[in-house]
Amino acid sequence: MIHWQVCSVRCRSAAPLPPSTSSCLGWLFLSNDSYLLKFKSQASNKRYFVSGRRNQSKMESDHTLFQYSLLGLYLIILPTWISLYFLQAPYGKHNRLGWGPTVSPPLAWFFMESPTLWLTLLLFPFGQQFSNPKSFLLISPYLFHYFNRTVLYPLRLSRNKNAPSKGFPVSIALMAFGFNLLNAYLQARWVSHYKDDYERDEFFWWKFLCGLLIFVVGMRLNVWADEVLVGLKKQGDGGYKVPRGGLFELVTCPNYFGEILEWFGWAVMTWSWVGFGFFLYTCANLVPRARASRHWYLEKFKDEFPNDRKAVIPFLY
Repeated sequence: MIHWQVCSVRCRSAAPLPPSTSSCLGWLFLSNDSYLLKFKSQASNKRYFVSGRRNQSKMESDHTLFQYSLLGLYLIILPTWISLYFLQAPYGKHNRLGWGPTVSPPLAWFFMESPTLWLTLLLFPFGQQFSNPKSFLLISPYLFHYFNRTVLYPLRLSRNKNAPSKGFPVSIALMAFGFNLLNAYLQARWVSHYKDDYERDEFFWWKFLCGLLIFVVGMRLNVWADEVLVGLKKQGDGGYKVPRGGLFELVTCPNYFGEILEWFGWAVMTWSWVGFGFFLYTCANLVPRARASRHWYLEKFKDEFPNDRKAVIPFLY
């Protein structure tokens, strides 16, 4: 039941009204989240009505935050590519001293990837499309990937007792945590709120199914390659050996290639600047790291590592 309140108001300025009503006496009717203003112009003796929602300013603030966040995502893509081309994040095989305190890799992965789950689930119910089954369907691949990356992958790492005990720099984990906050906000708000054409988009299912196919192929490749690499850390010199078999015969980092495929599929599914920006950032992050990993294998294993094996994209790069 809606309870209306009526009160007399003095309006100093009313943007939606003609200039002649800048000083007027009106009535304010308030419901739970709506208002209706009735104005009588002191200049022209005419009446005007304005209606709206009390939370409109909050919606406008969120829209502004969303736009600036999206702009921020695109602005960090090129600097990320350039910086990682010359300086690799010091974790995994590229681990080195000088980056401050460290924590165990499983804990670091869980911490820095966690916003993709809890922030997404927190924001999703507040979206205008929350009740639309298509929005749930669309966000599912994203959550499925990050459940693996946040929960299952750290568990696999923690069970590998023979892996080299190299710490994960807290500074890198914090930077990744910050990016995942930004990205989870963008992806969740787009799918649950700002994507408003679910029912009007005649090609929704084509885009979703084509993108999902690419996503599933990429995730299967990503998970398989991660399992191979985690398994190899149980043996070999310092926990590393040259990976063999499958797509490892063509590229150094099929796990990165799989993840790039995943987010390209996500960009197709969402068909949005948000999804495309995430795909570009993934490339900026992983392609330079794959290049550095190839050089690392060549230096460490020399003739044992196939010189014709590409870095990340089969037959190309």
